[in-house]
Amino acid sequence: MTEQDRQPEDTTAATGEPVVSKPYIMPDEPEPGSLETLQKEAAEARDRMLRTLAEMENLRKRTAKEVADARLYGITGFARDVLEIADNLQRALDAVPADARAAADPGLISLIEGVELTERSLLNALEKHGVKKLDPQGQKFDPNFHQAMFEVPDASVPSGTVVQVVQAGYTIGERVLRPALVGVAKGGAKAAPAANNNNEASGAPN
Repeated sequence: MTEQDRQPEDTTAATGEPVVSKPYIMPDEPEPGSLETLQKEAAEARDRMLRTLAEMENLRKRTAKEVADARLYGITGFARDVLEIADNLQRALDAVPADARAAADPGLISLIEGVELTERSLLNALEKHGVKKLDPQGQKFDPNFHQAMFEVPDASVPSGTVVQVVQAGYTIGERVLRPALVGVAKGGAKAAPAANNNNEASGAPN
């Protein structure tokens, strides 16, 4: 059978009406509602990006603080050991009575001055690394920085005043490296309210 003998395909339905095919949709043509979907996805992606940036910033701040704390407080153990040297230098100076020092010969005076110079150099070196000496003599007792060892009857100063420092205290950064051991006045007038509540003498002996 030749091509001419072939009959064309019937393009009509059983009812005799022509069959109309659906229009072809190009792959890149947006479907109904796709704009809203893209906008939602873009908003979600932006939200995730902002959250990620915020987490990265928080991580950067935490890391910077940890590095700063490690640099400042990393010598805590070493600083405590060095404090024993500072204590011994102070004890050596306290062992010389004032009258003996006034009547001392030039050799002894030079020795005392050398010990004082060594103590000052040591304290300066500690301070360069954030370690500071506490000298609470005459200050109001603060349990955050002082440790009361005994009470001293003294009506000439307000009750709760530090009247004697048994052992100096030290801080490192914002932390207490070692509290000062002190004697606290008892029996005087009540101390005036401090401007800063953190300095209240709660915990001081009554």
